Amino acid sequence: MFADLILPLPLPGMFTYAIPADMQNKIGKGFRVIVPFGKRKYYTGIVSNIHSKAPQNMAIREIHSLIDSHPVVNEHQLKLWEWISFYYLSSPGDVYKAALPSPMIPADLKPGFKPRTESFIRLHSSLNVKSLPGIIGRAKKQQALLDEISLFLSENKRDSISRKEISGFSSFSPSVLNGLLQKQILETFDMEKGRIVNENMPLRKAYPLSELQQKALNELNNCFNSKQTCLLHGVTSSGKTEIYIHLIDQFTAKGEQTLYLLPEIALTAQLTQRLKSVFGNKIGIYHSKINDNERTEIWQKMLSEDPYMIILGARSSLFLPFQRLGLVIVDEEHETGYKQQDPSPRYHARDTAIMLAHIYEAKTVLGSATPSIESYYNAMTGKYGLVTIKERFNSVHLPEIDIQNTKELRMKRKMKSLLAPDLIKQINNALDNGGQVILFRNRRGFASLIECKLCAWTPKCTRCDVSLTYHKLSNRLVCHYCNTSYPVPSECLNCGEKSLKPLGQGTEQLEEEVNQLFPGAVVARMDMDTTRGKDSYERIIKGFEEKQIDILVGTQMLSKGLDFDNVNVVGIISADSLLNYPDFRSHERGFQLMMQAAGRAGRKNKQGLVIIQSAHPGQPIYRYLLNNDYESFFRSQLTERKLFNYPPYSRIICIIFKHRNEKIVEKASAFFTSYLKQSLQERVLGPNKPIVSRIQMYHIRETVLKLEAGLSPKRVRDTLNNAEKLLREEQEFKYSILYYDVDPL
Repeated sequence: MFADLILPLPLPGMFTYAIPADMQNKIGKGFRVIVPFGKRKYYTGIVSNIHSKAPQNMAIREIHSLIDSHPVVNEHQLKLWEWISFYYLSSPGDVYKAALPSPMIPADLKPGFKPRTESFIRLHSSLNVKSLPGIIGRAKKQQALLDEISLFLSENKRDSISRKEISGFSSFSPSVLNGLLQKQILETFDMEKGRIVNENMPLRKAYPLSELQQKALNELNNCFNSKQTCLLHGVTSSGKTEIYIHLIDQFTAKGEQTLYLLPEIALTAQLTQRLKSVFGNKIGIYHSKINDNERTEIWQKMLSEDPYMIILGARSSLFLPFQRLGLVIVDEEHETGYKQQDPSPRYHARDTAIMLAHIYEAKTVLGSATPSIESYYNAMTGKYGLVTIKERFNSVHLPEIDIQNTKELRMKRKMKSLLAPDLIKQINNALDNGGQVILFRNRRGFASLIECKLCAWTPKCTRCDVSLTYHKLSNRLVCHYCNTSYPVPSECLNCGEKSLKPLGQGTEQLEEEVNQLFPGAVVARMDMDTTRGKDSYERIIKGFEEKQIDILVGTQMLSKGLDFDNVNVVGIISADSLLNYPDFRSHERGFQLMMQAAGRAGRKNKQGLVIIQSAHPGQPIYRYLLNNDYESFFRSQLTERKLFNYPPYSRIICIIFKHRNEKIVEKASAFFTSYLKQSLQERVLGPNKPIVSRIQMYHIRETVLKLEAGLSPKRVRDTLNNAEKLLREEQEFKYSILYYDVDPL
């Protein structure tokens, strides 16, 4: 008998090993095994298939040992891994490494996950109670502690007590306890204790739905009769989350599990308490800020007879071993946070979740106030169902949107700050009335760069071809591509001029200026620099929720579905910068970010105000924003994309080449692209030198495939595999880096 294994290596295909005779009745699909690889290495593999067909013309090695007595990966997961590997052009080993918590993939015969244990005390198993007075003798302190322990065990109907609990007793001291242990009156033992703490909290029923919410829920249920996937397009603050809660309740009552996906860890803090108040300990939380041992415990619970019924998490949670998955919710489905960028597999969690639901024959809800163009197109063409909510909960008005022309204000010399005069006035009004304010600037740091006043020299990263961002708080220049930081030069390194000025503004500069303009307000900043710690997201969000913070300054983190009930004013600073990226999706992203940021204003029984600062307010996108007109914006984008054959009318694969030698990466990309053009012809664009053409000392080139919808994915994959094989056969290109980004964002 032979087993095809997935090994945690970035190599194509499976690896076949012989199954030892004494293991053949104990092994199956989804089991972990340890196998030799190469001369001295051992790896933990996952059994993908068992068969009796011996590979030809190669020596077969035996499996070294079996780790599990039951599968840790189920058939549905293996199917999903296979699809991810095929569609996203990644190796099965990369998918395996992304899926399992690292303690479940021990390498080189090292132990993996260790259960957490706690030391407990009980009466010694060989103790004769009648002989106790003679053993304890005249040791009054030992007798007093023994009496306290005995009383505790009796009152709590337990046969053991933890060392931690004993340490709180009035008669306790380490020497007294050790005396009882040495006399074998008590004995100590270790008990496994999970890292995940269950909370006992009073539960409530789901809140009653409004008429519009109930109508949407009914439409979703009707949609599921004919469609597996449905898009819920509801304006901000329309009450989508409460609809999800009722939907989860329906599936839980049928004994089916729910996966609730969020694009950002920051959102889980708010939503966790809301869901736990209804579902209690039926819900498990799974994302990258949870440590690996806790992730392993959640994985094992999902394999148990009492799994979590609901999993709330970021993209990695779709790899968990669900047993009875019935519903998948992808909240804020338009968010770019669902796309894995590095390392491989570079999958999109929304699209992968739809495939996961398909494999389990489950239903999928995609929710958003500003759906992605692709999802809305799929709904318009009948591939997905569509349910729309056009009003906010309790008929609260959508925020009033005001666009301030910063170019005109500067020409008239009325703009004396980063904030327009009207925005300053409205912030003061909000603060005077006990309201809160959110200011959105999608660039972190103090200034985008520093420049010599005399010769315009700008410091750049030595590892990447980008200008360095000035961070005033740390007084450092930072590369936002490789995170290398540099001291701020005292003079121009080109001409010696000592006048270096900061240009552009980021959240740090905005925070400083807001503190100066509103000295009585409590100001906080939420960006990548202030949210690096484990609980930093939660701490800032909680402070703002509890009204300890008056003005919150931040990047796009603030636009992602956070629910605050006291925000009167939202300001969007330098809105044009959101639209100026050289990317066909830039207007889509800009519209989504501004509409979502605007949605944080006036969410509970009062209309909010949104002020957008733009130097070019005549652009059509601002008209769509003013009218909250997603449908017209969608049609305008669709017209452009059809004209230039962009998604959803085509599928894009970006091929990235990297090498430390620029000449080699030039030649390798040209060689590879030339082969592709022979087969795929005009569908192949490039190779091109990207705007940022060197990152972390690697020179970069890109080739883009623009593929029509009907083209066979297998044909494309075979062509790419052949091209890569030929490239690797060339000694000069052997060590060049090549990878694929399917459906890039």
